Amino acid sequence: MEQVKGFHVAVVGATGAVGQQMLDTLKKRQFPISKLTLLSSARSAGTKVEFNGEEVIIQEAKPESFEGVDIALFSAGGSVSKELAPEAVKRGAICVDNTSAFRMDENVPLVVPEVNEADLMNHHGIIANPNCSTIQMVVALEPIRQQYGLEKIIVSTYQAVSGSGAAAVEELYEQTKAIINNEEFEPKILPVKSDEKHYQIAFNAIPQIDKFVDNGFTYEEMKMINETKKIMHLPELKVAATCVRLPVATGHSESVYFEVNENGSSVEDVKALLEKAKGVVLQDDPGNQVYPMPNECVGKNDVFVGRIRKDLDSDNGFHMWVVSDNLLKGAAWNSVQIAESLVKLGLVK
Repeated sequence: MEQVKGFHVAVVGATGAVGQQMLDTLKKRQFPISKLTLLSSARSAGTKVEFNGEEVIIQEAKPESFEGVDIALFSAGGSVSKELAPEAVKRGAICVDNTSAFRMDENVPLVVPEVNEADLMNHHGIIANPNCSTIQMVVALEPIRQQYGLEKIIVSTYQAVSGSGAAAVEELYEQTKAIINNEEFEPKILPVKSDEKHYQIAFNAIPQIDKFVDNGFTYEEMKMINETKKIMHLPELKVAATCVRLPVATGHSESVYFEVNENGSSVEDVKALLEKAKGVVLQDDPGNQVYPMPNECVGKNDVFVGRIRKDLDSDNGFHMWVVSDNLLKGAAWNSVQIAESLVKLGLVK
């Protein structure tokens, strides 16, 4: 690509759904790129991708691929990140990893720029991008935490099928058509492709995302619990999660109950905080049926919040509804936002 003032950026997993969104987001944000390197598996090597009017050939991801790279955005699976991110760091790159490989590593900052951008100052070459459902929740809760503190969070998620990849979305479409046409079909992907049983997602709700752990929660639920505490630096925060897959293509929704430390705060107080919050759009006018919905958040970078109401039994308890595009704020946009923060803070030269 033509040399312009900027950074040598690599995208690992460039052919995947999130990788494509990363490229679109880099383009839309006009991120300063002097050279773009696109990396993927050997299977996808040689594929051409258009970026800013030029064709870029995808190369096979190898340790030597990162020579001269300033920022590497990873979204090619945890095993790839574990193998190649340290190799990229050795060669001078800062890695923003969109997998779960490093999220709970105490030496790796887990960052949502609206919440804990300052944690980037302590990076050692790798920065973890949190789980999609965690990201949108903490963006909505952070202004409230800053003002009133947080005691407890109970979240139920209504997650889109695209969180399981493009093949799962295709399965949703195919099952829907089959049911409408009264045809037979065999579920092969959800809830977890590697699990023994697979269930219909069309016209259904599956209360399992990722595999179960010994305590009865799923890995997805434990990610939300542990990541929220780490991002907010609140190890004592009480968090519980139930994660459910719905027949929605894109856009995660969450019902969030939270308790603040201070009594006496009102719904109007909370709305006023969220109205001013960075990265949040308040859509809360129940009298006119205004509230966030996933089909209206697709393609948008923000986190949408509505249905804010006081709990009827707890004076310091509130309920709210949080919606966001899981491929954008939940993945690609948050990664690019971290890269922008690195530039802003002077952490990448």
